[in-house]
Amino acid sequence: MALEPSKMTFIRDVQSLQSFDKRSVVTIGSFDGVHLGHQAILKQVKDRAAEFGLPAVAMTFEPQPQEFFSGEKAPARLMRLRDKVEALLEFGLDHVICLHFNPALSKLTATEFVKLVLVDGLGTRHLIVGDDFRFGCDRSGDFNMLSEMGAGCGFTVQDTETLEVEGERVSSTLLRQVLQQADFARASQLLGRPFSIKGRVVYGQQLGRELGFPTANVQLNRYSAPLSGVYAVMVDIDGRTYRGAANVGVRPTVGDLVKPVLEVHLLDFTGDLYGKRIDVEFVAKIRDEEKFTTLDKLVEGIQRDVKQIRAWFAGSQESISKG
Repeated sequence: MALEPSKMTFIRDVQSLQSFDKRSVVTIGSFDGVHLGHQAILKQVKDRAAEFGLPAVAMTFEPQPQEFFSGEKAPARLMRLRDKVEALLEFGLDHVICLHFNPALSKLTATEFVKLVLVDGLGTRHLIVGDDFRFGCDRSGDFNMLSEMGAGCGFTVQDTETLEVEGERVSSTLLRQVLQQADFARASQLLGRPFSIKGRVVYGQQLGRELGFPTANVQLNRYSAPLSGVYAVMVDIDGRTYRGAANVGVRPTVGDLVKPVLEVHLLDFTGDLYGKRIDVEFVAKIRDEEKFTTLDKLVEGIQRDVKQIRAWFAGSQESISKG
């Protein structure tokens, strides 16, 4: 899906919101993962916007507030900004506003945020937030505070009840825990779709090619990833799907990375992937990332991984045919 410039608005500061078309139905959040809990909120926004005859708007932040405040200690991001925006727009929203989370924004009180962003900026007529929504440098912003200010500022507020799947509250935190456990079936339940990482293939050191296992490298540009290790994956490239072996991590044997990278070796594939966008769906974990004593040992390890992944796919297909 190509992003539509008219629907994606990246705003560097609060003052620039003055150029936004006024009167809208709004929701605000990080929306990391765009899981079922987020999707329930988006549906309500779209439905109420249609009812009021107003644009449906989602506001998010870049970087995410936790990343701004915690830096390297922030929770691993579940999806890139581009993928998040695409997922939000797929729900039929009219606009996705991405507000740059900077020092000035971080210092706004809850009252200042409501006046500058919700009222003067977005012209909010109806606001929908999750039941755990909190905001403002003083952390005084919540549903009750919004309702009180909305009554005087001309907008109504609606909260959403916690969404549960099999007795557990759907959240980005739970999703990270599930991914760390490599429970991809459960992750799909929470997301409403398989978990995948998307990105553009970039040039690496081409070490994999030298070792006999060429890889498509995708930079994650984060200090941590929601998963780590070696996985069996399904890779979508230009509408075609390939099986593959993927490693997510910092390549401890080579020892040249600070931030994790996604490396994918496609089974039974030849061709040039540089510059292409790929969608990597994770289906099974093979092992944790491991540091080998020599490159020869690394090659042996990769050979075992590929053999095991081929066997996994063969067994998976056999199970499907029997079913």
